[in-house]
Amino acid sequence: MAGPIGIFGSRQNLSRERTPGEEARVEYVELFFDLVFVFAVTQISHTLLKELTLLGAFRSAFLLMAVWWVWVYTAWVTNWIDPRHWPVRFMLFVLMLAGLVLSTSIPEAFAERGLAFACAYVFMQVGRSVFMLWALRRHNRTNYVNFQRITAWLALSGVFWIVGAFLEGEARFAVWILALLIEYVAPSTGFWTPGIGATKTVEWDVEGGHMAERSALFIIIALGESVLEIGATFSEIEPTFAVVVAFLASFGATVAMWWIYFNIGAENAKHQIETSDDPGRIARVAYTYSPLLLVAGIIVTAVADELTLGHPTGGPVDPVTTLTVVGGPVLYVFGNLVFKRIATHILPLSHIIGLALLLIAALVAPYVNAVTLSVLTSVILFMVGYWEYVLHRRSGR
Repeated sequence: MAGPIGIFGSRQNLSRERTPGEEARVEYVELFFDLVFVFAVTQISHTLLKELTLLGAFRSAFLLMAVWWVWVYTAWVTNWIDPRHWPVRFMLFVLMLAGLVLSTSIPEAFAERGLAFACAYVFMQVGRSVFMLWALRRHNRTNYVNFQRITAWLALSGVFWIVGAFLEGEARFAVWILALLIEYVAPSTGFWTPGIGATKTVEWDVEGGHMAERSALFIIIALGESVLEIGATFSEIEPTFAVVVAFLASFGATVAMWWIYFNIGAENAKHQIETSDDPGRIARVAYTYSPLLLVAGIIVTAVADELTLGHPTGGPVDPVTTLTVVGGPVLYVFGNLVFKRIATHILPLSHIIGLALLLIAALVAPYVNAVTLSVLTSVILFMVGYWEYVLHRRSGR
């Protein structure tokens, strides 16, 4: 790859080589790129903690959806082009810088830093797509046309992002919701564009193992952020008996969430997408939409851990704390239920029973303190993971 053309020239084919029977590995530069999103997840968690209201929850959910959409589109791109090539690496470094601007703008996205947030977001979405047009133009006609469609949709939504940034309050939020809705609807239409029609999922040359691993790594990012928050909060308070119990319950819940997703579900789903005749269809839903529920559950649980560690004892749990302590695990278990149903066609009974038990825990909340409720939800999460493990072992035999 010597010389200007070899490093940055458009004659170079940047596509991943598809070797039959060989799985595309996740490159170190992709993991490096993910570091920006560790910060983004932390920012969203802190934003929700500072505004534990209905509006705050909606805004935090919106910000998570935007951050996830930037990340998952990049994961799709590196599924098609090889990060070992320097032009691709350079593109990822530029996106990291823009992602850092995006992440630092999150706490004030609906205030004075709205324009910075919108500009960084549009730059990442549209800029990455334009790069793909340059990279694919001479080497992959089908995907080149597909990115013409994608670029058109992202440019359309970009107009609403920028316009919304110049508005204030509810008007900004409403216009931004429309912008994000355009982007979320686009894949379900096959990115239908006047003049060039829509694309079919069978045309998406997806490396299933790579998409499964990239999605799993984002779940690890979110769980890692949760561990950091538990440690940071615990280090700043006096370790009384109740605080230690809350600390152990919070850590136990994180371990249980890892178990529920990674012990069986992630590997089974990876096998399904690798052996599917239409991996693009599975990737479009199982690895593009459903992980949002998992990450949302982890973020809400992280907020609950901070609340519980800060006030483990006292009177009955208030409604806001109940919604976080129980709501986080509910989102996470339900997200796993949806993910496994789509990816593996299995509807785990353990998850259904777990959701029922979590709802019962919510009814018990007014009669117990925060640490007791935290322990109860952690036990339920472990039960879900263990039950699924036992049933999997029995069916295997």
